[in-house]
Amino acid sequence: MPQFEFKGRSGNGQPVGGEIEGASSTAVASLLMDRGVTPISIVEKKQQVDVLEVLKERFDLHSISIEELLMFTRQMGALIKAGIPITRAISGILESVENPLLIKSLNDILEQLESGRNLSVSCARHPKVFSNLYISMIQVGENTGRLEETFALMADYIDRNRRITQNIKTALRYPTTVISFIAIAIGIVNVFVIPQFASFFETNKLELPWQTVLLLNTSNFFVDYWLYLTVALIAAFIGFKRYINTVDGRYKWHHMVVRAPVIGEILHRSFMARFARSFAMAYGAGVPIVQAMGVISRSIGNDYIAGHVNGMREGIERGEALTRTANATGMFTPVVMQMFAVGEEAGNLDEMMTFIADFYEEEVDYDVKTLSDKIEPLIYVAVGGLVLILALGIFVPMWDVAQLAGR
Repeated sequence: MPQFEFKGRSGNGQPVGGEIEGASSTAVASLLMDRGVTPISIVEKKQQVDVLEVLKERFDLHSISIEELLMFTRQMGALIKAGIPITRAISGILESVENPLLIKSLNDILEQLESGRNLSVSCARHPKVFSNLYISMIQVGENTGRLEETFALMADYIDRNRRITQNIKTALRYPTTVISFIAIAIGIVNVFVIPQFASFFETNKLELPWQTVLLLNTSNFFVDYWLYLTVALIAAFIGFKRYINTVDGRYKWHHMVVRAPVIGEILHRSFMARFARSFAMAYGAGVPIVQAMGVISRSIGNDYIAGHVNGMREGIERGEALTRTANATGMFTPVVMQMFAVGEEAGNLDEMMTFIADFYEEEVDYDVKTLSDKIEPLIYVAVGGLVLILALGIFVPMWDVAQLAGR
């Protein structure tokens, strides 16, 4: 119901005011009179419209963070373990959820459950919230009667992915900040600083070195064509986003990401850790290898890696050994391939894949900790080169003017 702001007087004539909820101003007036308050003015309080929230709702832009999904998964596991029915568990979680997408999804899941559908089918209706791996694990938990263990495994899996992602973001924060400030500094120098020196050089009719000519031409280009440059950058960004949303474009971009210098190797190992952890969890829960490979390929987060996983699945379908198909992809190091072979021969493939995931995650943690040390020399070289060009381009002509004035 709408909120109303009112002003009035109490029975002893004292002024009172505040806010009250009611169906209409007439209903609010009656309510105030019942409380012994004589209303003087009743004005409906206008609800503030969140434009950003309206746009998200209109274009279906809501998303769920990994922290919110982790919290939901842990709550579900704890409530089911305590013996609470699934519908009651979801209803209880809904009371504390604030994410609009998660609220909408859980309400629909609740309706589906009450109409007789199982949890995995209900969750599959919301791919923006639950991944293929998540849904498959729930399906296995339902079939085996160990749903609380499934949610515990998924919570651990999500938490590990969250920590790896946060570590990578933390490591990239410093170089990203430095590069951003360098770009801003270049823009300020080209637009505001160099034009002032250009007028000075033109007044004194100096013979300028090539460094100064380069700086002046670059500055003139920025000043004269900044609008076109802005439009071109926006158009390039939109075109890039559309291209990587295509199947071929996304595959090539994901391939480029894992082949990028410095950061590409870290991302590749993190995807390998995710693959190994997903495989160990699915296989240990009883999911057949072929089905597990299909599920993992759709939820691993990189189309290039997913293509190799699908290649492994196709090889297994033809009757080839898992170790041979894994070796054919070229994604794994010789040490990891030995672990594959040992796990397949010993029959404890899930344990060995868990060990492989731990191995990759330790390498990612070490690489992330040393990432700044690898990137800092490149940043220093870039900053030094920028300072050198500015010094040679601006201060050398100034030195010539000083010498001329001395003579």
